[in-house]
Parts: sequence; C-alpha cells; structure tokens
Amino acid sequence: MSNNRIVSIDILRGMTVAAMILVNNGLSPSFAILEHAEWNGMTPTDLVFPFFLFIMGISTYISLRKYNFEWNRQTVWKIVRRALLLFLIGMAMRWYAKWWNGTQWDLSNLRYFGVLQRIALCYLAAGLFAIGVKHKYTLPTVVILLVGYTIILLTGNGYTPDINQNIVGRIDLNLFGYDHLYHGNPIDPEGLLSTIPAIAHTLIGFYCGKIMLTRQSNALYPIGSVLVILGYLLQFWLPLNKIIWSPSYTLASCGLAALCLALLTNSPRSTLHSPLKKFFLVFGVNPLALFVLSGLLAITFSHIGVNGAVATFARWLFTMPELQSLIFALFYVLVCWLVGYILYRRHIYIKL
Repeated sequence: MSNNRIVSIDILRGMTVAAMILVNNGLSPSFAILEHAEWNGMTPTDLVFPFFLFIMGISTYISLRKYNFEWNRQTVWKIVRRALLLFLIGMAMRWYAKWWNGTQWDLSNLRYFGVLQRIALCYLAAGLFAIGVKHKYTLPTVVILLVGYTIILLTGNGYTPDINQNIVGRIDLNLFGYDHLYHGNPIDPEGLLSTIPAIAHTLIGFYCGKIMLTRQSNALYPIGSVLVILGYLLQFWLPLNKIIWSPSYTLASCGLAALCLALLTNSPRSTLHSPLKKFFLVFGVNPLALFVLSGLLAITFSHIGVNGAVATFARWLFTMPELQSLIFALFYVLVCWLVGYILYRRHIYIKL
C-alpha cells in the first residue's frame, strides 16, 4: 500500500476525530452546522460518526490482512479482546462521570450503550466477518443487512419519534429499561437494533479497504458517487436519519466518506504534508486515545472549574452565543491536540 494512501487514511481519520471532539464539546446554542439534525435530515455534524466507522472498516481490512484473514485462536482473541476493551472503556467513562457526582455505586441509571460501545460492536462484527466469511460475500451481506433493517423499520414504525411506538426504541426499552438509555433524543441513537445498519456501514468501509489495496485509489470515486446517489434517491422513501441510522443515511454518508478519502489519496504528496494536514495527522495516529481523553477531560473540567473559566473567557471575547460555543469547543480540540502532538513527536501510538 503506497505511503500516500496510508497518510490519507490517517489524515481523514484525524479530521474525523477532531470533528468528533469539536461537536461533542460546544455550549448551547451552537452554529447549525455543529448541531445534529433533530430527527430526519443530515447536517455536517451527522457525518462525523459514520466517517469514523467507514475508516474503521478500511483499517480492519488493512490490519487483518497481515494475518492473511485466517481464522485461528490468536486472531479471534485479538478481535474479541479489542472489542471488549472498547466496550468496557465506554462503560468506564459513564461510571467516571457518576464517580464525580458521588453516585458511582448506583448503577440503576448507568447507560449501557454509547459511541465507543457501538464502535466495539461494529469492529467485532466486521473483524469476525473478515476472518470467517469469504470476502466476495461482503456486498451481499451489506445488502441483506440493509434490506432486512428496512423491512424492520417499515413494519415497526421505525420513523416514529416515540420510544413507545418505534421498534428501534421499543427493543432498547424492553431489553434495558428507560433509565439505561440516552434521553437527549426520542430514542437512543446508539441502541442495539440500529447497530445492524452501522455494521453494514463498517463492512462498506471494509470493502473499500480491499479496493484501495487491490486497485487504483481513484476507484473510490465511482464507488462513492454511486453510494451518494443511491442514498439521496432512497431518502424519498426512507429519509436520512442518523438517530435510527437509516439505510439512506448509511449509503449517503459512506459515499461521502469514500469521495473525501479519494480526494485525499489522490492529492499531491506535498499537499498531504501541508501544516493543516499535519495538524489532523496528530489526531489520526492516536484516534481512540484522544477521543477518550476528550471525554474524560470534559467530565473532569466540568467539576474543577475549568469549563466555567473557559466559558467566561469565550463570553469576554464574543457576545454572539454561537461564537462562544465555538471557542469553548476549540479549547478541547487544542488541548487534545497538544497531548496528541507530544505522543506523535515521541512516536507513541496507543493501540488496544
């Protein structure tokens, strides 16, 4: 695999992680482009998480290729261990927030799922698929998952923003209970059932990883274009919706990720090593570590007065609330970048 392709993957992953930190740490209100769509629709913020899963699919292909995609105890344990650690780290971050509130032993309202937990489940599924199923079945598997999920949505009020009526919400509600779910949306955006299309999403990335290694990188242009067209055409029947991870949302966001990666991969080498790209490379080589750090800092800073000081400084700089929110979020991005830069300069890459 050419160095350009490796660097472009790291840069896009870094841009994605930096964006994840940015949109997760703003004040209210934020600029519209830094907010998620309330229900149907797709904002630039709604592209952040799917871009990460798409890149993870590519990385899964690259990493498991080193093991010749062989099903053996060592490789299976590597996949299961990494998925388990990701899931437990996600749970531990929830517990850490409760610890600061002095309710660490009250697990009655501990949320089971979240971003890291979904990443863990998608990696587990994609990794086991990679070593257990012939890769010629990747796209058929994606189609089966998305068609099956579509049927579930259409027969189970999947587009109803009511946890008691929507099948995606009802399954989470019945299995885990309301107190263990996310309450900022009509239903939990990282729930169990909506992980099905997220797995399909990761497998599309896996397929594109194979394309990148076995063909010219510009092959991602037609793939990305077809996915975007299919996604936006499908939205007339199945609207774009991140919260339920609708099939149209899966296809459109994967297509946009593929096009962005194609643009980066086919950029001149000098462009890939520009100062701005190097800024994002710091996030790209330690993505999960810096994302977890941002979450831990957000919890810690909110309890020791740092958040209040930064918010006061932002209000001193600007009277516009949206700019105050942006300054506040950029503070977290820069703090995480500084930690990442130290790791990068010392060639420290934290992997699970």
